[in-house]
Amino acid sequence: MKNRYLLPAALTAAAALLLTGCVNNEVATPDATGSTAAVTVDKAAEALLPDDIRQAGKLILGTDATYAPNEFKDANGDPIGWEIELADAMAGKLGLTTDYQVAKFDNIIPSITGGKYDVGLSSFFDTKERQQQVDMVDYFTAGIQWATLAGKSVDPDNACGLKVAVQNGTTEALDDVPAKSQACTDAGKPAIEALGYDTQDEATAAVTLGRADAMTADSPVVQYAVQQSDGKLELSGDVYSTFLYGMPIAKDRGDLGKALQAALQSLMEDGTYGSILSKWGVESGAIDKIDINGATS
Repeated sequence: MKNRYLLPAALTAAAALLLTGCVNNEVATPDATGSTAAVTVDKAAEALLPDDIRQAGKLILGTDATYAPNEFKDANGDPIGWEIELADAMAGKLGLTTDYQVAKFDNIIPSITGGKYDVGLSSFFDTKERQQQVDMVDYFTAGIQWATLAGKSVDPDNACGLKVAVQNGTTEALDDVPAKSQACTDAGKPAIEALGYDTQDEATAAVTLGRADAMTADSPVVQYAVQQSDGKLELSGDVYSTFLYGMPIAKDRGDLGKALQAALQSLMEDGTYGSILSKWGVESGAIDKIDINGATS
């Protein structure tokens, strides 16, 4: 994966463009140059919608808006980011608006299975383990990366005895850091101390404030945090363990999954998908085809 994204100034300007859904057949969506283009309803995708969502006229999405540049908050506290823009455009293809419910990351999937949200939008890695609870509509790829204070050298493969900040409920917190810590103890070395935080903002702050030796998160998020840190942070190691991003939905909502898949595929085919990713500098994570439950591990 590419290790550089848009310059901070460009990302700041991009973040100022908040996408708002319209009530009719079009949704305003910024293109790669920052201008707006209309996303027209895809009638074939719209026809796949479950009746209850068509009648409601909106998608209710649970999101943890602390994961810039994927999803975060503007000055008014409203969710923005490339995933927000993509979901708004997806809803526009279905003739719907979006209703974002900000939540803790590890509460989103339980709220989907409990019927509170229609969709999760929070940079979820699609894994076989998550597929046991929900179906995942895949739309992107990202890997794992680490960051440290500038001038501090940390090897992600030899972080034994160090404190590493992670966001609770993420693959980094549940799988990756525990596996690396187990490798340490198996070799007779001190375990990694994982410091879990409810938001990525808190995990990043733990490093800048010296409470943790390093942090780990999805590669676009770590790279963005480094760029926005005014030189306080630097990348530590390369991107590894690439995963698909998926939008989780309840397993009994197959029609909804097919509708989301068709809408995203339509955005891919008309160029909107690529324009949104390019505007935010994350085009290296683009995929060629929208699938459901594409993860194999």
